[in-house]
Amino acid sequence: MKKSLAIAAAVAATFASASYAQSSVTLYGIIDAGFTYTTNVNDNANYALASGNIQASRWGLRGVEDLGGGLKTIFTLESGFDVTNGKQSGGLFNRQSYVGLTHDQYGTLTLGRQFDSMIDYIGPMTAVGTWGGTYMAHLLDNDDLNGTFSLNNTIKYTSPNLSGFQFGGLYSFSNQASFAVNRAYSAGMSYVYQGLRLGAAYTQINGVNANGSGSVQGSPLVNTFGAVGANNRQRNWGAGASYAYGPMVGGVVFTQSRLNDSFGQSVRFNNVEANLRYNLTPALGIGAMYAYTNLNGAASMIATDGSTSAHWHQFALQADYALSKRTDVYLEGVGVWGAAGTSGFGITQIGYQGANNFSSTDDQGIVSVGIRHRF
Repeated sequence: MKKSLAIAAAVAATFASASYAQSSVTLYGIIDAGFTYTTNVNDNANYALASGNIQASRWGLRGVEDLGGGLKTIFTLESGFDVTNGKQSGGLFNRQSYVGLTHDQYGTLTLGRQFDSMIDYIGPMTAVGTWGGTYMAHLLDNDDLNGTFSLNNTIKYTSPNLSGFQFGGLYSFSNQASFAVNRAYSAGMSYVYQGLRLGAAYTQINGVNANGSGSVQGSPLVNTFGAVGANNRQRNWGAGASYAYGPMVGGVVFTQSRLNDSFGQSVRFNNVEANLRYNLTPALGIGAMYAYTNLNGAASMIATDGSTSAHWHQFALQADYALSKRTDVYLEGVGVWGAAGTSGFGITQIGYQGANNFSSTDDQGIVSVGIRHRF
């Protein structure tokens, strides 16, 4: 009898273990903090301890349940925070919060708050989307490659890898009676063959109000040019390529972001970037990035001196040393130099860190040294 009970208990334990093995939840995150020196902030130099110099500090929960037949349930809940004071902006899971299904043959379908196709398909070829991080975003993060905002009420599809080709798209509902007001949609595709990567993407956000007031979907350009009125429309698109060869990887990207207001006025950013990273040793990597940004648009929207265009040069260097697989230290410097037409704009800025960091002149520089830990 005792032997029978022991066998039954062993069999039950085996099935229980198999059941639990089919479902898992993972706690993950990034903590990034460092000292930064910034020039020309309200006519002064700014010395500060900052969070998220390379990657935004965050924590999250990621789960998967095997439903059988290659089908799985997945979810992600991710919250960004400022490690220097422990605070977060927006809701609890302000970066991502979605649930969905995935299948090796049919792809992935998810519902919730998610990033757009520009981040998915253009980001992997840029410095800001790979090794460079926050301060290497294009001016004002106008094309959102640094993930300044996520899209709410989003249904998103990502195809499986089809011999190196992958595509995807999303639709973000306004959840309002007026169906088209403040909705968004996005699509992109990529192709990877050995060290070569090609990608293209497009995003459109309709009906974003001035300063984002009352808007379901956000926009960094609306927050900057908020005085243009209601019912703005932002469109971002881009294409690029990167190539990895041994310890070296380089990329070239073009993006454009355009903001139209309800009065027929518009502003348009064109961004061209070239970047290169080289691993001197398995632990030590160095990288460089150059970007050129051109701005054109209605003078009433973008300038106080009647100008309708301007352009900037952005250059960055970074050295990163891995203390372990999960902890690294870094030193980086980023500079932006304004050129023709910048007088009166007041928007020269490194990355997108909020209006308090706008430059008081036509140029601005940042030097940052810090530590990053992944868990």
